[in-house]
Amino acid sequence: MKDDDFNGLMLSLRQARAYARGEAVPGLKVHIIEQVDVAAIRARTQLSQVAFARKIGVSPGTLRNWEQKRRRPDGPARVLLAMLARNPRVVEETLAA
Repeated sequence: MKDDDFNGLMLSLRQARAYARGEAVPGLKVHIIEQVDVAAIRARTQLSQVAFARKIGVSPGTLRNWEQKRRRPDGPARVLLAMLARNPRVVEETLAA
């Protein structure tokens, strides 16, 4: 690994640690995904709850909880749902052989 690459990675790690401690990090932009309407996203895909849950790798019960707003998706699921909101075929396009 080149010294410049290593130094850049170390700087990024220091900045991430500072952010995690609640410290200000100059130039940092945090992107927070807005609340996602899971039922509307699924409706655009024209899939049943079971088929949609299988497609995104969650249980049908989890999907129902999201749609009925008993729970909220977080982490990677939230990102995937945001991508599906923009392009309902993103999973098929990405995983196509």
